[in-house]
Amino acid sequence: MSVIRPKPPEDPIHYDAAATIAAGTVSRAGLEALTPRLDAARAESLADLDRWRAGGTRPDEVLDPAFIDLPDRLLADYARERTTSELFAILQTARRIREAVDRVIVLGIGGSYMGTRALFEACCHPFHNELPRGERGGRPRLSFEGFNMDNDSAQGLLDLVAPAGKPRSDDLLDRWAVLVVSKSGGTLETAVATRLCLQKLADAVGHDQKRLAQVVVPVTGKSGRLADLARAIGCPDVFDIPDGVGGRFSVFTAVGLLPAAIVGIDVVRLLEGAAAMNRRFREAPVATNPVLQFVGVGHLAEEQGATIRVLSSWSNRLEAVGLWYDQLLSESLGKAEKGATPLTAVTTRDLHSRGQQHQEGRRDKLITNLVVGEPRRDRLTLPQLGPYGANQDKLDDLVGTTWPEMLAAAVGGTNEAYAQAKRPTADLVLPRVDEHTVGQLLQMLMLATVVEGRLVGTNPYGQPGVEAYKQNMMRRLRP
Repeated sequence: MSVIRPKPPEDPIHYDAAATIAAGTVSRAGLEALTPRLDAARAESLADLDRWRAGGTRPDEVLDPAFIDLPDRLLADYARERTTSELFAILQTARRIREAVDRVIVLGIGGSYMGTRALFEACCHPFHNELPRGERGGRPRLSFEGFNMDNDSAQGLLDLVAPAGKPRSDDLLDRWAVLVVSKSGGTLETAVATRLCLQKLADAVGHDQKRLAQVVVPVTGKSGRLADLARAIGCPDVFDIPDGVGGRFSVFTAVGLLPAAIVGIDVVRLLEGAAAMNRRFREAPVATNPVLQFVGVGHLAEEQGATIRVLSSWSNRLEAVGLWYDQLLSESLGKAEKGATPLTAVTTRDLHSRGQQHQEGRRDKLITNLVVGEPRRDRLTLPQLGPYGANQDKLDDLVGTTWPEMLAAAVGGTNEAYAQAKRPTADLVLPRVDEHTVGQLLQMLMLATVVEGRLVGTNPYGQPGVEAYKQNMMRRLRP
């Protein structure tokens, strides 16, 4: 019997805007006329990276383009250096934490946790946290906090990890750890959650500082408040968020890779998918380049009044990808009274809440369908009703029809209805939801966001509006 495993598929994702063109919102001639500008925006985005590496950033300029070639660099270092590489260190720490605890809490806000949540929901079992440890492959549960200051939500999480009145236990199933993610360490929501968790963790380990340090893993900048706290605690594993990588572009740093590896996601495959998208972005001509076509269609549709961009996921597992993209697009391009408004929908669920408005409401939307080709699990089929009734639900004629077949009919029927109403739609087709495909998708959306910024003259890096709320909040707390 052969012990050679088949190579996992590496099918490319595909972007198709034919329906938007058919609706008359965008024309092929318009896209072709935009080609030189799209090419120039790609070149400028790549030049940003070269300029940043050469130290050519202006004193008043925010520039964080190092995410662009990060997947390639991590993979190259891992192949060349192996045991001294950043990726090896991430995998080693992931293994240590995985074997030591049964729950990991990621503390972070915005890009410091949303990318991780997107990876977790897309690539893990949909009910990972509800499965017994054995059925999770010995991997911990994953929870999130530090992204808000909701008293009852935080108390609810503490009910799970540190229930009041329960004696201290060293049972593996009662042990937990925290990953604290903050580049500066100065974000209040994450900082206060960190204090709370440190207090409860200290109780859980009997106030043994060495044991406490083992179950706190900071991911932060080379300096700052969190870095100082990590040194004070004596954390053996501290990971950097690299210079030149902003928070919302950090999913392929330890910010996303470490928790992903802890719960069993193949992070090498993720990076390989992202690197594959980088190659297409750099090498493919505009007409066949998914990044540039996505940007071009969105830009031209916005010029025609489609200022709301709906990412309509036809998979529950990709909803968190949409929420991550909402933040990415909003913070990057929502400046100087410009920028489209992103909106995530999950269909068919949201057809019963938003579908009416999308089809017959204001003509201010471009809908991009996020469509998955093949399910990862065996196909469910519609069974007989059995002895419980006599076709009261009127579904006997569909017995044997599979769930993917019914979903495909819903996709086709919805797109047909939108086409009849001349509503612009496009399809972003994923062959399946796995690490390689998700790596492609996230890198494509990050590249597209930066390219669009350069196309329209908006610096896609930095977040001045967010800084204002932080300053006002602290002024109210410290009058």
